[in-house]
Amino acid sequence: MADSTTTDHGKFALPTKNLPAPQVRDLPEPPTKTWKVIGPGMVGAGVGLASGEFILWPYISSQVGLVFLWGALVGVGIQWFLNMEIERYTLATGETALTGFNRFGKHWGLFFAIMTYFANMWPGWATSSATMLTYLFGGGDAAWIAIGILLAIGLILTFAPVVYVMLERLIFVKILAVALLVVLALIFAIRAKTYSALGDAATHPEFPVEQLGFALMMGAIAYAGAGGGQNLVQSNWIRDKGFGQGLHVPRLTSPITGEPTADPTANGYVFPPDDVNMARWKRWWKFANIEQGMTFVAITVATIVFTSMLAHATLFGDDTVKNNISFLKIEGVTLQTLVGGWFGYLFWAIGAFSLFAAAAGIVDYTSRLTADMIKARYLRTSKITESKLYFGLVWGLVAFGIIVLLSGLTQPLVLLVISACTAGTMMFVYSGLLWYMNSRALPKAIRITPVRTAVLAFAFLAFGFLAVFTIIDQLKKL
Repeated sequence: MADSTTTDHGKFALPTKNLPAPQVRDLPEPPTKTWKVIGPGMVGAGVGLASGEFILWPYISSQVGLVFLWGALVGVGIQWFLNMEIERYTLATGETALTGFNRFGKHWGLFFAIMTYFANMWPGWATSSATMLTYLFGGGDAAWIAIGILLAIGLILTFAPVVYVMLERLIFVKILAVALLVVLALIFAIRAKTYSALGDAATHPEFPVEQLGFALMMGAIAYAGAGGGQNLVQSNWIRDKGFGQGLHVPRLTSPITGEPTADPTANGYVFPPDDVNMARWKRWWKFANIEQGMTFVAITVATIVFTSMLAHATLFGDDTVKNNISFLKIEGVTLQTLVGGWFGYLFWAIGAFSLFAAAAGIVDYTSRLTADMIKARYLRTSKITESKLYFGLVWGLVAFGIIVLLSGLTQPLVLLVISACTAGTMMFVYSGLLWYMNSRALPKAIRITPVRTAVLAFAFLAFGFLAVFTIIDQLKKL
């Protein structure tokens, strides 16, 4: 029986003081053809192929070479563990991580939703895409182009019948485009000196804080892959894909073109930890780990290494490279000189499309996280659906981004550093909360293991340390 604070279905112990008790349902049978449910890790990697991969890490490589690439590997590795702890809770309960946090503290979800919204209000990704379009077409007002991009994103997300399906297809096209750029660059642009520098970086890594500063380095580590709220939204994406208990939860659909769906009658679902369900859990957990490793980790690491090598091959040692997005124009012009005019234009075109797709994903996950939190915690009994909340938040982000651009704040790197610092602070907090939640709410057989606990402890300390020093670094510049 459930008391006022906890409910115990088998060995689950989800607090019920702030939210209703979950329902009991068997864990769904994992699909026999697992390739059909590959996608959330790919979407996470594709959305993450944005500021870090096309701006922050290439800029770092243009300034200090490849000696700090180890920071990207550390960042992606930590995020794989974070993503899996976020997915662990959702696989077992069908609830998002934010809903789980709300069970332990009634306003934790609101805190992270506000932080995510604040981090992504600044349209650095849309502005970056617009700036690369001006390089591609030889001019234009980047601010007005960025406004057009924001409006296009709002319309695309509004009219997609099932939002996740549309996003997955968009990201798949983006990954194919980036893969084409990788193959062509390896053939035509990257030279022996860069491969040699990569080898030196592997044997003699450095921590170039004097050249780069803590804010930029924290941003690069925090955004090596995903970062901030994007890690948390893995809950929502695997739920929409039908992973584990998420199969019982309706997906986000367009209120205009999508099929009507009822909101969940309960916040989540727990399964009896009998032999059948535990066997299914082991298969789901194994698949989820492999899916993240083969998509999120592999795609992200390969892209960071490649874009950094390309920046090294074209920009390292060039004194004209400055701390703003204009270095991408210099990089494209250099590629035109090394390979041919067509390659520079291809570089700008794929970069612009990649950043556009990332901006769409960022607007999606920011609104998705916030809508889920508001509906699950504050509007459970309201007739306002999560889909309607989602689309209102989408257009709120679009409108605020337009206001920011019209106000004249259009420098992408400044906007991205603001976002990255906020993301790092969020990761510091939820690293600790994930450990607390997954070591208490779930049955012992599926709780977080000591090795994963150690990684989360490292993430907690590392992001906390970096957050403090970044704030100090920024205060010194005021």
